[in-house]
Amino acid sequence: MLSKTKVKYIQSLGQKKFRQSEMLFIAEGIKIVEELISEIPDLIVEVFAIQEWVEPQKKINAKIPITEITQQELERISQLTTPNKVLAIIKMLPEVKLSSIKNKVVLALDGIQDPGNMGTIIRIADWFGIEQIVCSTDSADPYNPKVVQATMGSIARVKIIHTDLKKWLEDMSDTQIFAAVLGGKDVSSINKISEGVIIIGNESKGISPELLKLSNIKIAIPAKGKAESLNAAVATGIILSHLI
Repeated sequence: MLSKTKVKYIQSLGQKKFRQSEMLFIAEGIKIVEELISEIPDLIVEVFAIQEWVEPQKKINAKIPITEITQQELERISQLTTPNKVLAIIKMLPEVKLSSIKNKVVLALDGIQDPGNMGTIIRIADWFGIEQIVCSTDSADPYNPKVVQATMGSIARVKIIHTDLKKWLEDMSDTQIFAAVLGGKDVSSINKISEGVIIIGNESKGISPELLKLSNIKIAIPAKGKAESLNAAVATGIILSHLI
């Protein structure tokens, strides 16, 4: 049985300040937890799960600390409206530094603040083989439980870096910098790329003027209907499907 202290501690990891002080995050759900156990087993601190999940996993993952709990206990520690059998506490991935983008395509996220969008973009990047996402400092925390949930395990494979995007892009004068905007060049008319930066802007404000000035190719997804705009993650997927 989980103590009140343990329950409170796990619940606290839903808040950014506690995640950062402990350098831990939460992942929930069968698919995500099993994928992270497979990808980063050494970073798994403890797994809490109901009996149905525990029994087969103890044989497969004998070295992973697994605590069997009841459905009611899982509901108490879960960040989800409908808990899904298992919750893991995981060490944050080792901090990564900005690396050369030579022969790489990198996503730059300018103020992506919705956790669902952030997580889905990470998953989309993983699908298209993008290994690095550079985010503005006001973008969503990649370890927010909703972000982790939306990545469906891709958080273990895509490097996420928060930095001053303006300063970073200022050093990219010899690089193709694509900015996703309304009224840009039809993205389907552009040849596939093997190197460059693609900027995706804030859900409501778009890309900040100072970053737009640093871009050298404005791109757009032509609209056929009357919708005012596209969701940031959906737009990212469409753009990458044309450029990658």
